[in-house]
Amino acid sequence: MTHDTTDTAHDTVKTIAITGASSGIGEATALRLAADGHRVLLGARREDRLERLAARIGAAGGTAVFQRLDVTDAADVRAFVARARSAFGRLDVLVNNAGVMPLSPLAALRTDEWDTMIDVNVRGVLHGIAAALPVMRAQGGGHVVNIASVGAHEVSPTAAVYCATKFAVRAISEGLRQESAGDIRVTVVSPGVTESELADHIGDSTARRAMVAYRAVALAASAVADAIAYAVSQPARVDVNEVIVRPSPAAR
Repeated sequence: MTHDTTDTAHDTVKTIAITGASSGIGEATALRLAADGHRVLLGARREDRLERLAARIGAAGGTAVFQRLDVTDAADVRAFVARARSAFGRLDVLVNNAGVMPLSPLAALRTDEWDTMIDVNVRGVLHGIAAALPVMRAQGGGHVVNIASVGAHEVSPTAAVYCATKFAVRAISEGLRQESAGDIRVTVVSPGVTESELADHIGDSTARRAMVAYRAVALAASAVADAIAYAVSQPARVDVNEVIVRPSPAAR
């Protein structure tokens, strides 16, 4: 029986760069993908946490390096991608995970927070694509995984700007998919309520109170990491474009 070599891509060790890797979904994804045998590059602003995570992965037999990263700085993101190449020779997958969620009613006029969400959630993704795309095209292929949210599919009070940024992530992802002639795979993962630090930074009291009830049932970050690992593990001819992961109502 002849084995189709196009199906062996999922067996290869990949170099995977993860933004926002210091906690939550990013941390869980790094642990899962390293456990699967991939080489991971960890990026976030909190370098001390990255150092501890890299050490944890190394102690478990995995391979990880880290670099401080501010996704709002295009030059910083280019340097992050360059680190993947210098450490491992290539970049196979970029997980654009970094995000912020300082919710508030529009009438609160917390415009600085609006700007921060646009800078991190939208420009950060664009900076990642701009840095990774030329590298991936030059090496003959790659995979961009963008983390959106169920907020990319629906809008709720206090979340208008946040949802707008996540709608933008979906639109950018779909545009990249359509523009890629089979060389770049594109996946957008939209988690429902997930255990993370995102809600810890909500300064508006109205939004903060609303989130207490909303987050009563939440996914473990590892569940989202599993979805990312599934998309990454598929053979080259399979492009998993969109995944929505929500906590089960049965968990209530």
